[in-house]
Amino acid sequence: MVGLGLRREMLDEFCQQTPNQIEFFEVAPENWMTLGGKFGKQFKQLTERYAFFCHGLSLSIGSPEALDVEFVKNIKTFLDAHNIDVYSEHLSYCSGTGHMYDLMPIPFTDDAVSYVAKRIKQVEDILERPFILENVSFYAAPGAQMSEQDFVNAVLSEADCQLLLDVNNIYVNSINHQYDALKFLKAMPSERIKYLHVAGHYEEDVDLRVDTHGADVIDPVWKLLEQCYQIHGVYPTLLERDFNIPPTSELLKEINQIHALQQQGIASK
Repeated sequence: MVGLGLRREMLDEFCQQTPNQIEFFEVAPENWMTLGGKFGKQFKQLTERYAFFCHGLSLSIGSPEALDVEFVKNIKTFLDAHNIDVYSEHLSYCSGTGHMYDLMPIPFTDDAVSYVAKRIKQVEDILERPFILENVSFYAAPGAQMSEQDFVNAVLSEADCQLLLDVNNIYVNSINHQYDALKFLKAMPSERIKYLHVAGHYEEDVDLRVDTHGADVIDPVWKLLEQCYQIHGVYPTLLERDFNIPPTSELLKEINQIHALQQQGIASK
């Protein structure tokens, strides 16, 4: 399966006709939960016809503040209303005494592993769905006592949750923090992977990449996705494009490339 992140500006087009190559959509529930009127009707029209995944932005699973239980309950109401079973979030936090509107890195420590794992189980109990955790891009690692690779694996193991493996984030972090992207990829647990993300990013400098989802996927990231299929198997894969969004005909070139790599991955098994 290959999917695309749904934006409001795409609703008119996809309610009229959705290309066959797009097999599922992903949305951030925060951006759609309160929609009514025309947008709400169009969204419901699509959720009744296509598979949808939800990828949250503001759960703030690593926040020092108490979990926003009411927010999680609202997420559940939204998922139930649209028969969506897949809910993922970032291994990060975005709130403390206020909302920071950015994804901040959680300290890579044993205490943080236990803390995040307990909160994941709390969310799962409310949502009555498996929790899917995404490896995130980050630009500093304050207070780190272990590597990103070890931290991600430790949280997945202690929380006993699933993984949204973001291939572009692996590449971005490998440049910014000077590690081997393929080694990191191989260290991820195949049995926990639920689906994949692939996206473009911005080259700020020779040793600095910024995860923007605002550009085409580059060749090294395509190569890493190909290797991911070879190592872990073929999983549903989403093309993320959040701004500088080209016409659908252009997006389909990248979507078709994912399809082609998936077929290669299947054939190689």
